[in-house]
Amino acid sequence: MTSHSNRFPAAASPTDPAAVRMAVLPQLRHWIAVPLLAAVLIVAAGLALRFIPALTSADMSVDAELSHDHTAPLTGVAMFINVVFSPAGGVLMIAALCLYLLLVRRSPVNAIATGLVAAGGWVSSELFKVLVARHRPDSTALFNPLIPEPGTDSFPSGHVALASALAIAVFLLARGTRWQRPAAVLGIVVPVLVALSRVYLGVHYPTDVTASFLTAATGAAFLTGLWNRFGLALLSRIPFLAKLGPVPAPQA
Repeated sequence: MTSHSNRFPAAASPTDPAAVRMAVLPQLRHWIAVPLLAAVLIVAAGLALRFIPALTSADMSVDAELSHDHTAPLTGVAMFINVVFSPAGGVLMIAALCLYLLLVRRSPVNAIATGLVAAGGWVSSELFKVLVARHRPDSTALFNPLIPEPGTDSFPSGHVALASALAIAVFLLARGTRWQRPAAVLGIVVPVLVALSRVYLGVHYPTDVTASFLTAATGAAFLTGLWNRFGLALLSRIPFLAKLGPVPAPQA
């Protein structure tokens, strides 16, 4: 028989441990130094890809080959993913998840921590886009360009970073429950499908989408440490949150 604390769908009571599952998150021991080092390496890799033509040529060959193999069903799926994991779609998904946790599950701690990890892991990709400024694949070199997107925001993919950051946040929320395994499986399958769709559409290079997994993980790793250090202390200073659900006192 499953204990009440492991029943994810049911509304949490004020004393339910599930309502404060995200109060303390798993974190790296060196939660500042490791993400910082990872960020430096990611930027270095991105700049190498930008300034070494042979690397971009190898990348472009994959996009060009896929552009010959477009089919109506695959294109439909890729276009659907393009909309769902767009910036507007990302805002809606994260907001909906946080509002559900806050108003239905009555868990301000879970709502804010989940939103912080998801949004932070996603938005961190924008910093790498600015620092690397890699041009998107040339749509004129594709046999069948589906969504021509010029610009210098190719590295990494925001769509894939969003899917990866959401996957990390949902897994942290589901950990220790019967939903942990489904969350882990979907957390791998969905970002990979999003990554494949971006290359299929010809709007990103394979190395762009690969880097997106790393940027999302880097941002999430930093934010989990930041949350553990300051999160509960800040929430405890917002009185009305206690009316919505339990807010544990910060540890000394």
